[in-house]
Amino acid sequence: MKLRKTAASAAVVLALAATAACGGKDGSAGDEQGGKTDKKALPTYKVAENVDVDSPVVKKAQKRGTLVIGAKADQPYLGFQDQSTKEYSGFDIEVAKMVAADLGFSPKKIKWETVDSNAREQAVRKGDVDLMIGTYTINDERKKQIDFAGPYYDAGASLLVRKDEKDITGPDTVKGKKVCSIVGSTPLQTIKESKYGAKVTELAKYSDCVKQLIDGQVDAVTTDDAILMGYAADNPKKLKVVGDTFSEEPYGVGLKKGDKALQKAVADALEAHQENGDYKKAFEATLGKSGSDFEEPPALQEK
Repeated sequence: MKLRKTAASAAVVLALAATAACGGKDGSAGDEQGGKTDKKALPTYKVAENVDVDSPVVKKAQKRGTLVIGAKADQPYLGFQDQSTKEYSGFDIEVAKMVAADLGFSPKKIKWETVDSNAREQAVRKGDVDLMIGTYTINDERKKQIDFAGPYYDAGASLLVRKDEKDITGPDTVKGKKVCSIVGSTPLQTIKESKYGAKVTELAKYSDCVKQLIDGQVDAVTTDDAILMGYAADNPKKLKVVGDTFSEEPYGVGLKKGDKALQKAVADALEAHQENGDYKKAFEATLGKSGSDFEEPPALQEK
């Protein structure tokens, strides 16, 4: 499923009524909406019984009684934590629930841990989280430290600008402009390439970048289009997504390196829920609300 949004299609997003969503690690800030999930349209996932996976991570989680999943908390429609209820919502959260159910864990048996992008590999390696599911691009550098199951979703780097911005229309127009992205992200490395000539600001959270954009401290924010579409949908009077995507960002489920049994179990779960329709229903009730069109998921390669 590839999101390839242009400035024209971003107009669809801007038709959504919303308010500012500038949450930090805990998803908190101002008048955030955080992406309105259609809870009534969400599928329910049957929890498997008597699960027997020859994985040290799974066995430890079974003994503990909870599956610890690393997530994002400030990405509208993908991974967002509502500060009034402390609940997480979004497409990645639903993907996590699908996987957890097939591993034998109900939503009440999931322990969510918000993990910043630059700490994801460490969290997986140290066992602070059993799985990391949060706009996590599969790449060779990360594969040196952890393994992935997936990809379950294809995104690509894009640009978020203020609604009245006219000069920035794509990556070839950011020369000399202040562009913000976050430490540990692949779009940060992309925008740093000399051919773009951007003045790069590096922060810890996407929501911090968005706040600086709204406040006029930077000219644009770059990260995956899926994330930016969510912010635009939550800030329709202030923000818009421009241009086509300019990188490939295949999302995967991060897990401990060498745990082949867990890798296969997660891949099997992703495949099963794609085939039974849960995946599409979850997308349409979450990320689809940001203006992104559903496309068939990419072929699973880590299985």
